[in-house]
Amino acid sequence: MDMGEQQSGGEKKDKKILYWRAPMDPTYISDKPGKSPMGMDLIPVYEGEEKTGSGSTISIDPAVVQNIGVRLAEVEVKKLRREIRTVAHVDYDEETLYRVNIKFSGWIEKLFVDKTGQEVRKGQPMLEIYSPELVATQEEYLLAYKNAQKLSASTEPAVKHSANELLAAARERLRLWDIDQREIDELESSGKVRRTLTLYSPQDGIVIEKKAEEGMRVMPGMDLFRIADLRKVWVYAHIYEYDLPWVKVGDEVSMELPYVPGRVIRGTVKYIYPYLEKKTRDVKVRIEVDNPNLELKPQMYVNVIFERQMPIATPVIPSEAVIRTGKRDLVFVSLGGGKFEPREVTLGIQGEDNQYQVLKGLNGGEKVVISAQFLLDSESRLQEAIQKMLETRLKKK
Repeated sequence: MDMGEQQSGGEKKDKKILYWRAPMDPTYISDKPGKSPMGMDLIPVYEGEEKTGSGSTISIDPAVVQNIGVRLAEVEVKKLRREIRTVAHVDYDEETLYRVNIKFSGWIEKLFVDKTGQEVRKGQPMLEIYSPELVATQEEYLLAYKNAQKLSASTEPAVKHSANELLAAARERLRLWDIDQREIDELESSGKVRRTLTLYSPQDGIVIEKKAEEGMRVMPGMDLFRIADLRKVWVYAHIYEYDLPWVKVGDEVSMELPYVPGRVIRGTVKYIYPYLEKKTRDVKVRIEVDNPNLELKPQMYVNVIFERQMPIATPVIPSEAVIRTGKRDLVFVSLGGGKFEPREVTLGIQGEDNQYQVLKGLNGGEKVVISAQFLLDSESRLQEAIQKMLETRLKKK
């Protein structure tokens, strides 16, 4: 035994023994020496060991600390990061969906695009339609066109202006019916009314719906085709509300295709919907993806990976260190020499490896207990109760 141990032993002999306790069960105490229920010698607790100057720090014999398996972790200061994996589905880009319909009645006489799934190019003929209304409007336009040509050399400005206004009105009527400029130019150059007119594709894409049939009568506003440009698609991912801090508009995400192992596609978060889905209680996130090779097909499922790192480094602790009481969050900070301080903390978001951001209550480099906290919590409450009991006894004396 060295001099330090002799002095420590001497100091303890000079102190008053308050009570005796079991080394493996902090709830078992006695006012005299003896054996614990487990057959172990009771340990004396001397005056001054049951409390510290702070009034909240607990002191436990190092041997007991070892026996109950107290483990420590250092508070790190770092930028918390998180990876979120979820399943998503591919859908059409709503901005490239186009409905092909007409604004006049008539009959489809010839169909050039006759299959769903057929690829079309902008300006490609889709069908020829016969419409008595359209024939009459062409005749009106030709009369106005010939009249304007005839009066173009008139010396009367009012007459010339009136003829041009009539021509412009007839031309505008054709345009309002979505008649292609090529049809109008051909009408002027040939000077003949066409029995049928051709409807052209308004954009590049794939025909995803076809209702048009040869010989079918069509009415104004009736949808004949739906075209979607699949060179760009939307991917809808669903995340839980507690993951919202980790997903921002503009973030780049990775997508894995189940049917092509190892293939990774990049996309960008374009919109986070401002409401939760009623049934699933999650938030829908829209991701925009370039799809030049048409690998992604609507209604296909993909695996989406969101990755993000917090911009500011903060103290971080393992989730195992936190005791949740329902009203507050506590951790036990090791002060060394078997002394522990219960401390209230304010937690932020949860990152990878079950680590929590600490907004208030801890500093980097401090050590917190990550196992046996509940035993320490029990010990803290026990020592507080015993201290109150002893104070009551002393007052009675």
